Amino acid sequence: MSTETLPDTPPDLPGGGRPAEAALDALESEAVHIFREVAGEFDRPVILFSGGKDSTVLVHLARKAFWPAPVPFPLLHVDTGHNFPEVLEFRDALVAELGVRLVVARVQDWIDDGRLTERPDGTRNPLQTVPLLDSITEHRFDAVFGGGRRDEERARAKERVFSLRNAFGQWDPRRQRPELWNLYNGRHRPGEHVRVFPLSNWTELDVWRYIARENIQLPSIYYAHRREVYRRDGMLLTSGPWGGPREGEAVAERTVRYRTVGDGSCTGAVESEARTIADVIAEVQASRLTERGATRADDRLSEAAMEDRKREGYF
Repeated sequence: MSTETLPDTPPDLPGGGRPAEAALDALESEAVHIFREVAGEFDRPVILFSGGKDSTVLVHLARKAFWPAPVPFPLLHVDTGHNFPEVLEFRDALVAELGVRLVVARVQDWIDDGRLTERPDGTRNPLQTVPLLDSITEHRFDAVFGGGRRDEERARAKERVFSLRNAFGQWDPRRQRPELWNLYNGRHRPGEHVRVFPLSNWTELDVWRYIARENIQLPSIYYAHRREVYRRDGMLLTSGPWGGPREGEAVAERTVRYRTVGDGSCTGAVESEARTIADVIAEVQASRLTERGATRADDRLSEAAMEDRKREGYF
């Protein structure tokens, strides 16, 4: 047996040392491979784009996968009508920069023509399923890229990279296929489609380290700023077109940031002084809750809220 002393492994530094860089390289390579596999196997892919950090990283990876050619897929935004203005401004600026086609499915249109009914609690996140599935059918999208990650939530933890959906857009765990190494099975019948999650193996910390390394721009609400908020069910919400505080909910101006973006009626802020990417990375390293667990009220509607949305066809 050799008695040779192995060299010390350099530590995984808070800002991203050599091991962290190698891990990011591997994650990037995997995601780029997935994009290229989809481009080769499917006819009409689309990228779900909310303007949030994960979908913005997806678009950045798609640019890398096909550079110097433009991104060959359109972007699809299911617009609840309850968006933060900063996010919509960012979305439109990025689409203009890329020169890609943006398809917007507005929940309000489905409410106006009677295909959907406003919920008593005012939140529209659960109403996104029908506009999404209708848009997939209308545009005949056969592969739909999403920014879901397995570390976010229990239902997402058991998702495949290539997730088969039936003709009704529904997820059936019994029909999911094994994925060995980097082999993905995109086979599907007419009317079915596949959801594709290139960030499946990433963590929130990986995403932020990659944003720092690649200098990816994000909506300003991801960084600390002053905002009027009120507390509800342990979360800090802000007023908007989705409504304001209820009786007894005091409004106060605080320094906050958002860890995720979504329907303003159910997406909470966190108190934070993290004004730079380095500050955010340090904050995420210290956190013991994922962004969805900490700031998304729609995931608290029931123990199986995300699982239910998967079966209905949204996630």
